[in-house]
Amino acid sequence: MHQAITVEPSAQGWVVRSPPFDSEMFFRSGESAEVAARDLGTRMARVSPDVVVEIFLRDGSLGGRYVYGEHGWT
Repeated sequence: MHQAITVEPSAQGWVVRSPPFDSEMFFRSGESAEVAARDLGTRMARVSPDVVVEIFLRDGSLGGRYVYGEHGWT
């Protein structure tokens, strides 16, 4: 089972969520949120190598999906 990290729009900007953590991270820009999600995913991959970051756009559609594997992000 993979560890999921999501980046989603919020009223004030963008939010990064991951089920293993109770707290959320908020950012004003989507770029900052995406960078933070990938950084978090890189750290999580040290424990569980199957990490997925999904980025959702303001219209609710999936804007990007990144999988952390043996050679890093794809």
